[in-house]
Amino acid sequence: MQAIIFDMDGVLVDSMHYHAEAWDVALKTVGICIDKKMIYELEGANYRQVIDILLKQFGDTPTEEKIQDIGSKKLTIFGQIACVKPFDGIQELLETLKPRYKLAVVSGSNRKTVDATINNFFPDTFQVIVGGDETKISKPSPEPYLMAVEKLGVPKEDCLVIENAPFGVRSAKSAGLRCIAITTYLGKDCLKEADMVVDNHSELVRYITGGTPDSIFGLQTTTEPLS
Repeated sequence: MQAIIFDMDGVLVDSMHYHAEAWDVALKTVGICIDKKMIYELEGANYRQVIDILLKQFGDTPTEEKIQDIGSKKLTIFGQIACVKPFDGIQELLETLKPRYKLAVVSGSNRKTVDATINNFFPDTFQVIVGGDETKISKPSPEPYLMAVEKLGVPKEDCLVIENAPFGVRSAKSAGLRCIAITTYLGKDCLKEADMVVDNHSELVRYITGGTPDSIFGLQTTTEPLS
């Protein structure tokens, strides 16, 4: 294995609570009240896709004006309320992996937000970053992960993805990549398309550093953590 590709929100940093709250407040300005779990299930999609899906679900028409208005409000609210921090052990894990693997980030968040977060917590760590506004279609399309693989210059069979959301897992698998999922905000039943599901970040760190992440390439597809 040559490269490990990480999702950002919910994998590297604990941020989705703030995204969900910001979406909730922004959507209420146009008369839409959501269950915040809907945002966790849509994680990985870019803002245009999220708004398009939710407006249609509530019987509204996603015009360009509405998409830009709601998206702008959500971004502003997120910036006001977010107190994002890395998950315990992630910074140390990345420091361990940096000398051995090419590292990348593929996120549904816009590139400006991704760059600010990565530069703040993980400077000089990732060779490739793909934001949600850099591809025509974001997750669950395979396009974001295929772009990352191309930029890394590594064969797909030599890459491993770390995800935490159904759209992200589907995106990775559709791109032909191996994927470990973490039950950060959703249960195992939502992540069953992954090759492996771990219960938390401590288990992820133990798995990857307890030997070598190359061992996943000998696994059969499973939804159970490695024992």
